[in-house]
Amino acid sequence: MQFRDLKTQYQILKPQIDEAIQSVVNEGKFIMGRQVKELEEYLAEYVGVRYCLTCANGTDALTMVLMAWNVKAGDAVFVPDFTFFATGEVVSLVGATPVFVDVDTDTFNIDPIKLEIVIKEIIKTGQLKPKAIIPVDLFGLPVNYPEIEKIARNYNLLILEDGAQGFGGMLNGQRACSFGHAATTSFFPAKPLGCYGDGGAVFTNDGELAEKLKSIRIHGKGSSRYDNVRIGMNSRLDTIQAAILQVKFQAFIDYELEKVNQIAQSYSEKLKDIVKTPIIPEGYYSSWAQYTIQLENKVQRDTLQKKLNEQGIPTMIYYPKPMHRQSAFAELSCNDGDFIVTEYLCDRILSLPIHPYLKEDSVSKVCEAISSSIII
Repeated sequence: MQFRDLKTQYQILKPQIDEAIQSVVNEGKFIMGRQVKELEEYLAEYVGVRYCLTCANGTDALTMVLMAWNVKAGDAVFVPDFTFFATGEVVSLVGATPVFVDVDTDTFNIDPIKLEIVIKEIIKTGQLKPKAIIPVDLFGLPVNYPEIEKIARNYNLLILEDGAQGFGGMLNGQRACSFGHAATTSFFPAKPLGCYGDGGAVFTNDGELAEKLKSIRIHGKGSSRYDNVRIGMNSRLDTIQAAILQVKFQAFIDYELEKVNQIAQSYSEKLKDIVKTPIIPEGYYSSWAQYTIQLENKVQRDTLQKKLNEQGIPTMIYYPKPMHRQSAFAELSCNDGDFIVTEYLCDRILSLPIHPYLKEDSVSKVCEAISSSIII
């Protein structure tokens, strides 16, 4: 059993993917070939924004936006404590200070109430200037953007949606990667829409921002590659990856997104009386980057993971260590008591295999193994 079965996906899409790769080889334009622009147009239309700018990876996507916004030393950027390291890392990379915020117990996403409390604390101390919020659509579920947007307006903050795991998700019919002033996603192979290497993208309706991003991703270029008007980076999506993504994107919208939701529903129906299953609030639609259950405590979680592994069932823990405890952020001197929910989740969460090609009998096997292995 595969945690994310990319091999089966390739076998099903093999003729189209092989043809797409061969077309790039035949045309010989491996950097910024036509497939890159085509993909950007397809993705922008799907998400529902004016501009999509691809780049080398999801971390660069976040970094480029912060660079374009001139986020710098002395600025505070608010980030959920329960997420992957990159979301906070990019803030430090541009010289600003990540300020961690605890998350909601049910959705695992940044808690708007706690966010406003932390913003007020930063304003009161006066040591940092609140500049932006980076909400993360964790495990495929969009953040509570109506509340986040109210807070951003009240405190004049920019919103950068981290949709690395959220692509394909929706809130009240609006697609992930269309919220805030800009949004990003990742095409890391295991993401809802992944390529065969690294890749990422930025989405926005802001034409001025889009022009800056085009410059930043190619060494801050101006009118030509030898006219550099700002400090940028080298962050372009390879043409071959764009060609692969075109094929996989079609499968994603044709059947993969719907199928993965069916699998998640099957899990929830079978496990609802055994463990705490994911909660999808009314009006929300997840792209299920992960299917994550909660156990009673760390011992029960770790014991279950070991027993599942013994039966050939792969699982993952996203995330065993909160952001505020990362050694790289030690100088921020965070207080464990400010992140009660995150601390709770890190000891109890366990992600199960989920992907569009997971068979119903495999779902049943996982659920039966959990039922027989769990220690109440």
